[in-house]
Amino acid sequence: MDLLNFILGLVQNVSGPVPYIVVFSVLLLCGFGLPLPEDVMLFTGGMLAYFGKADVHVMVVVAFAGVMIGDGTIFFLGSKFGLALTKKAFFARILSPERLNAVREQFHKHGNKIVFAARFMPGLRTPVFFTAGTLHLPFRVFLFYDGFAALISVPTIIYLVYAFGHEVEYIVGAIKSVEHGVIFLIVGVILVIAGKIYWNHRKEKKAASQNA
Repeated sequence: MDLLNFILGLVQNVSGPVPYIVVFSVLLLCGFGLPLPEDVMLFTGGMLAYFGKADVHVMVVVAFAGVMIGDGTIFFLGSKFGLALTKKAFFARILSPERLNAVREQFHKHGNKIVFAARFMPGLRTPVFFTAGTLHLPFRVFLFYDGFAALISVPTIIYLVYAFGHEVEYIVGAIKSVEHGVIFLIVGVILVIAGKIYWNHRKEKKAASQNA
């Protein structure tokens, strides 16, 4: 809340194209692993619109563009340079071998749906999108999953904050509840898939032992 209070203290002192530039730039940097939750900037974009410093519909488009360009860039870097890029000091801090190996295992287990899930998991977006690039996932597939997730999260948060800007505390709690709810849903789906795979494996193993 301290970070949100600080940002909200600044938003009433900007005007013109500055609000759009700030939101777009920070969301772009978030794609590169900036240690700032994207939701904070989406929240800020909604409050800027609420205070009349920006048009809410334009803010949604600008924020969506910042998110997708940032995500697409990190995907491209993974596809173009691969793991060699992780040797660089800047990227080594956010793309550690342990984290990338863990993400790669999730891709093998659950497939491309991990790209969708990563949109709702701060801290995992950059490693997941970079790994998707190193695995040479077709860009159209990446764009579909990431874009679909962003079409849910970006407008929802900005419009929600804009509509209920007078109840900041309520909005913060609502955003957290929605985000946690989505995460629990994703985890539930993953557990169901894992259980189905395990059950099918047991059936195949039992059938094989009976035929032996």
